[in-house]
Amino acid sequence: MPAEPVAPPAVTDDDPGGRTVRRLVAVVALIAVLPALYLPGLNHKFLDLKIYMSAVDWWRVGHPLYDYAQPDRVQGELYFTYPPFSALLLWPFGLLRLGATVAIFTVLTVAAVVLTTRWLVTPVIARHRLPRTFTLTAAVLLVLAVESTRETITFGQINMLLVVLILADLLFAVPQARRWAGVGVGLATALKLFPGIFIVYLLATRRWRAAVVASATAAVATLLAAAVAPGDSWRFWTQELWDTERVGRTDYVGNQSLFGLLSRFTAPEKPDRLLWLVVVAVVAAYGLWRAVRAARAGDGLTGLTLTGLVGGLVSPITWTHHIYWFVPAVVLLADAALSAKRPDEARRRWWSAGLAVGATAVIVYGVVTFQRWGTDPVRTQNPGDFVVQNAYVLLSLLLLVALPVRVARPARIEEKSHQMDTNPQ
Repeated sequence: MPAEPVAPPAVTDDDPGGRTVRRLVAVVALIAVLPALYLPGLNHKFLDLKIYMSAVDWWRVGHPLYDYAQPDRVQGELYFTYPPFSALLLWPFGLLRLGATVAIFTVLTVAAVVLTTRWLVTPVIARHRLPRTFTLTAAVLLVLAVESTRETITFGQINMLLVVLILADLLFAVPQARRWAGVGVGLATALKLFPGIFIVYLLATRRWRAAVVASATAAVATLLAAAVAPGDSWRFWTQELWDTERVGRTDYVGNQSLFGLLSRFTAPEKPDRLLWLVVVAVVAAYGLWRAVRAARAGDGLTGLTLTGLVGGLVSPITWTHHIYWFVPAVVLLADAALSAKRPDEARRRWWSAGLAVGATAVIVYGVVTFQRWGTDPVRTQNPGDFVVQNAYVLLSLLLLVALPVRVARPARIEEKSHQMDTNPQ
């Protein structure tokens, strides 16, 4: 009798060698993309850090800190715009060579990217049993590719260090009711006023003790700076804080706030302040309402992410390196896509995955890196201009509405689900 044909081997996922190769190729591809995004023609040669150090040197020899000005081709003149407490912390770096200061800031920023990405991604890895090393490595490389990270590194900014303080507080200290809960947010607020939105979030979510600690920490740091530099402190809080001209052109596309969006409709004139305040009030009320609902549902990460997006929208000046909060938003969307496993959740899965991919593409390409907006006032002329010039504003508004809130499941249900997955009948 003729021999029976041999059936081909069954196709299975048991291919560790193939998986390793695919993961290695993905990591190498991401690494290969990074140099193209950090090319000398696309970076800023640590411009902001050089201004800080020059201003501190100017201050050290006895000049008023906020009198320092440096000409700029795009913005006209650039000044030291941070609170005096930031100047105090920058003072020791003025004793080093500029190259050493640049190296320290770069290393600290990259370390902050690795640490915060690990905080965000590790729970997702555990929840969905993803390959730990590959997922963390790919996530860190993607965060390094995002425009806000590139701008932070190549400008020599301190934004990622503030993110470490905020996330350490709101992801760990506040949920665990630690004694020092609120200190991180308070220090971040004293260094750069933008994080003050998270004190509002603590108040809105009725974390009264953490809100008081954050406010007291910011106040003590501010008073310390006032004791060391009373004249500069008085001038900052009574004059310079309210002068948006010192920060730069509000119509410049790098300003991805609601005020920037309105400024690009009216440039070279400033937009109507009352209209701006009305828009800010509506956006802030809605965004913080959603943030509070997320926190009460047990999803603190969504709550703080929505709050960060609100802060970027309502601030008069929100440069691209300020908007870190797209990163946790993408993590949340990816988690939502991975969690939608039932057939009736297919639509939600594809919506979350598509929005995560689309948001990643937008924040990697960015709004200023590959554009040359020039020195003339930027004015919105047509719908295409509106989308291109306000990509981050529009994405922030979309995420305020679309970012999913993950309802925490009780521990017993989580454990039972895990047992069912690992012990099939």
